[in-house]
Amino acid sequence: MSTDALDTDARARDDADPLRGYRALFHGVDDTDVVSYLDGNSLGRPTIAAAEAITVAVAQWSGRLIRGWDEQWFDLPLTIGDRLGAVALGAAPGQTTIGDSTTVLLYKLARGALAMRPDRTEIVLDTDNFPTDRYVLEGIAAELGLELRWIRVDPASGVDPDAAREAVTERTALVVLSHVAYRSGYLADAEAITRAAHEVGALVLWDLCHSVGSVPVELDRWRVDFAVGCTYKYLCGGPGSPAFAYVRADHLGEFVQPVWGWMGRRDPFEMGPGYVPAEGIRRVVSGTPAVLGMIAMQSTVDLIDQAGIEAVRTKSVRLTEYVIELTGALLPRVRIASPLDPERRGGHVTLDHPRFREILPRLWSRGVIPDFRAPQGLRLGPSPLSTCFAEVLTGIRAIAGELGHLGP
Repeated sequence: MSTDALDTDARARDDADPLRGYRALFHGVDDTDVVSYLDGNSLGRPTIAAAEAITVAVAQWSGRLIRGWDEQWFDLPLTIGDRLGAVALGAAPGQTTIGDSTTVLLYKLARGALAMRPDRTEIVLDTDNFPTDRYVLEGIAAELGLELRWIRVDPASGVDPDAAREAVTERTALVVLSHVAYRSGYLADAEAITRAAHEVGALVLWDLCHSVGSVPVELDRWRVDFAVGCTYKYLCGGPGSPAFAYVRADHLGEFVQPVWGWMGRRDPFEMGPGYVPAEGIRRVVSGTPAVLGMIAMQSTVDLIDQAGIEAVRTKSVRLTEYVIELTGALLPRVRIASPLDPERRGGHVTLDHPRFREILPRLWSRGVIPDFRAPQGLRLGPSPLSTCFAEVLTGIRAIAGELGHLGP
């Protein structure tokens, strides 16, 4: 296809996109410095409404001062958690809270889950899970004297139900996997894998960092035990925005997390002796929540609700299919290291080439922003509400140009 034909095709795709109007609701989309932002799976663009909401929050802080805690802030982790659960997690109220980093919440949920299976000795995880997940679980296993049972996977794919079923045993206490693999974008069959773990009495903790906000999630329907995820990728909460935790309702009476803080205690303002966990999902909370840090994500949750998560997923599939199509046309020496089947692919595509580490700084200097994952992967993560097809074409062309400049 000629250059003009590619441009015409990209414009036609954008004109036909039912979500095209959402792009204008984000800051920076017409920035001449960044011509192709393809890293929404690492850090989403801010919405215009988020900036306004933060300004309002600062005004509330200034005007209401300490009264803000009684009027709104104290319950904000739970109210935003319920909203996120309803819009993007398939979770009924009272099971989701916002607060802490993903790392801290992984530790809290994993330790609390393991305490619910005290007679079991194994944790199942995979060799290509995100480093934080692996490191946290390695630390917990060393702390408690447990065995790690590794599922070895191809970095270009992920854990399927058969591999999970083969790995779990009657000794397995907890299975920890990512719904969308951070490297390949492989989309796991969470429902089937959860069922396989439950068949042997194990609990399951899903990392939703690379799926929440781009892939439909049905935690309640899938009977997931625990889930955790960050809010700065497709939820556009901003750098360092607090993560979320989900604990299935029928576990809340038994679940006790290990970081005991005053805000997670029953009757916290009594300041009494001894720790008694609060009723419900509040028991996951430890200390004072990052109120300003959880403000920005609310506008994106509202946009996902307006658009509908199924429509967001449809746009995401179309964008990643377009990446794959353009790779075949313009990057013949590049290997696609993500599933080609859209049913098994999340919201990003990883491309492999031995010179990608070398060209990344040159791409960034041109305003083309993917990210790099060792040993030779370039991740392209278009964000469905803020990325247009013409932007993807600009990015792929720039990659082709840099590879051509460097030679074969």
